Amino acid sequence: MEPGQAIAKYLRHLSIERGLSDNSMAAYRRDFTKYADWLGERGIDDLAGVTPDTISAYVAALAEEQRAPRAAEPGAEAGDQDPVPAYSAASITRMVSTVRGLHRFLYDEGALAENAGRGVRTPKKGKRLPKALAIEDVEALLGAVSGDDPVSLRDRALLELLYATGARVSEIATIDLDDLYAGTGREGADVWGDPEGTLSEGGLLRVTGKGSKTRIVPYGSYAGRALAAYLVRARPQFAARGTGTPALFLGPRGARLSRQSAWLVIRAAAEAAELTQEVSPHTLRHSFATHLLAGGADVRAVQELLGHSSVTTTQIYTQVTADTLREHYVNAHPRAK
Repeated sequence: MEPGQAIAKYLRHLSIERGLSDNSMAAYRRDFTKYADWLGERGIDDLAGVTPDTISAYVAALAEEQRAPRAAEPGAEAGDQDPVPAYSAASITRMVSTVRGLHRFLYDEGALAENAGRGVRTPKKGKRLPKALAIEDVEALLGAVSGDDPVSLRDRALLELLYATGARVSEIATIDLDDLYAGTGREGADVWGDPEGTLSEGGLLRVTGKGSKTRIVPYGSYAGRALAAYLVRARPQFAARGTGTPALFLGPRGARLSRQSAWLVIRAAAEAAELTQEVSPHTLRHSFATHLLAGGADVRAVQELLGHSSVTTTQIYTQVTADTLREHYVNAHPRAK
């Protein structure tokens, strides 16, 4: 079966049968483009000719691929730096898992006589703990956006909602007005009749996550007041320049705020707050989970709030809080050392 035809068939299956999000589908397409190009370079134009050794060679090729460093060290010439791996072990594992899924699907469908992906090993992933901000750093980041202009009001509401709900940046970017509930749990007119009155005590947010699964997440009074200020004093100005999109967060031209733009808001706030710790699009999500668990929240409840399909994914945050407790113990207990 020709690789392009097989990949198109599998992508249709992922989109229709499994209901994957646009972002997930884009990631699959990137991985398959890499795989198809690699096969083409070796003259393999039929997946029936792919063996476990072929896929193992692909794994090795990914591990050996290198790229130039992003930036030269101060005082050093750009050519003086050694190349670095193009892909992390986690990225390679994901890319090969994508390939194995393709071959397993085609085998199950009867399109291939053998499942070439069975038994292929991938690099072991190092255990990376999520990087959360300290509570005072989160407060500094949120406080760095304090203006009264429409963009500042929007950015403050965006940041407050990200930390209040633990939602992914990509999830917040897809939130519509109808996904916003007042503190009573009733939607629609309750919110829009008097946002400043109905949202001041917080409310609920309907979030659509991976696999198009929805969950209801609460948010508190800080996020509620920031949302009310944005909805009353900023969003109408943005909406007047657009075409009537239902999106909660809008850009200055009235269109839905993209996840890339939302990430730029986080980065700009971190720079304004002069945070020394590296900040990523997931930083507020990691901080949300870590602070909840440190405060005594049940791991199963945090799992539901984050939208994790498995509690094992959530439990990695318990390691972060345990490490913090251990550090405090070592520094404070007279017989800890």
